[in-house]
Amino acid sequence: MKYTQLGRTGLKVSRLVLGTMNFGPQTDEADSHAIMDAALDAGINFFDTANVYGWGENKGRTEEIIGNWFAQGGDRRDRTVLATKVYGNMGADGEVWPNHDKLSAVNIRRAVDASLKRLKTDRIDLYQFHHVDRNTPFEEIWQAVDVLVQQGKILYAGSSNFPGYKIAQANELAARRGGTIGLVSEQCLYNLAERRAEMEVIPAAQEYGLGVIPWSPLHGGLLGGVLKKEATGGRRASGRAADTLADPAARARVQAYEDLLDKHGLEPGETALAWLLTRPGVTGPIVGPRTAGQLASALRAVELELSGELLAGLDEIFPGPGPSPEAFAW
Repeated sequence: MKYTQLGRTGLKVSRLVLGTMNFGPQTDEADSHAIMDAALDAGINFFDTANVYGWGENKGRTEEIIGNWFAQGGDRRDRTVLATKVYGNMGADGEVWPNHDKLSAVNIRRAVDASLKRLKTDRIDLYQFHHVDRNTPFEEIWQAVDVLVQQGKILYAGSSNFPGYKIAQANELAARRGGTIGLVSEQCLYNLAERRAEMEVIPAAQEYGLGVIPWSPLHGGLLGGVLKKEATGGRRASGRAADTLADPAARARVQAYEDLLDKHGLEPGETALAWLLTRPGVTGPIVGPRTAGQLASALRAVELELSGELLAGLDEIFPGPGPSPEAFAW
């Protein structure tokens, strides 16, 4: 495994991030524990989750599965950089009691304590804001974070799904307050087929020293060889991938992508991950394996070297927006 610093911090994290969203809803506890053991054995030390994972009436279940894994001992917790998120409504019935969601100081402090209990740990290494809260000023958010850092309950704060201007806003205020390191990471939707983050989010993250953590690196399976699987009777596309393939032009691009990788003897999913590892500012993509086999495939991407010819070909099929602001200003 290869490692890098998380943004401008001194924290070393693996170039792949283990996403746990499937733990509970699609992967049972025993298999989830086996995947986490395999990830740690392979050198992945960066695990990502969220308080809402488990979904519906099982919100929080994913954190509980991770907590039960930590409880098995063997230095599992000390070897893991643990990231979770706050924002969503944790009510099982979908109803929200006032101040039980989003980023008020009240909810942040309550949510941290609840996550710590489920995770069976005394600290969260990276506490991420899962979405922008337009009704809570960053003065209040940073005040809550400062208290939690002083208490040792969290070590760093990060964002997720933030636009570039909110990253700037948050860190400018943190700098003015003093004593607050500000956001150190941004978790955003970013992959070969969805490169809009290159317009503003990634430039802002680089300017302020945030590590970029792409989620959905295979765009819901679209970049994982979906057409080949479809042709051979394998798992059919669903969700984001199915919506994209409904567009004939988009389907043609995916076919060109798979044909290009066939020519180079490469697997689509591994290549999509390896491409992200070449991108400026990227700490590591989140991989969310449902099985140990999917984890093994993701691990191969770290060692994959992509030629200049292949990178140029990928840019032709999935062109990015270009440099900012020239891409939209000139």
